[in-house]
Amino acid sequence: MAHAVKVKGIGVDPETRCTHYHSEIDRIAIKFYCCREYYPCFECHQAVGCGNPQVWPKEEFSQKTVLCGSCGCELTTAQYLQCESTCPNCSAAFNPGCSLHKHLYFE
Repeated sequence: MAHAVKVKGIGVDPETRCTHYHSEIDRIAIKFYCCREYYPCFECHQAVGCGNPQVWPKEEFSQKTVLCGSCGCELTTAQYLQCESTCPNCSAAFNPGCSLHKHLYFE
């Protein structure tokens, strides 16, 4: 494992892939605003999370909310939304399809 951050979910591997999203480029986890815990995806949070999903408000986009499963770098929401699906620390590719779900995590 490239990081020491606990990531909750179902079938989470060392690079934060889960049962729901497990392609080579599925390697981020998102800290949920409601419970401040990392999960690989909204489905994992729905299954084993706090039961009260809330999105990060825009005024908190400077908080570290995204974990790169390859190197363990924690990105702020602003960094993640601007990184063009590539970790700014290790250059690992992130799944660009995650942008389809950003409304589930970020205001």
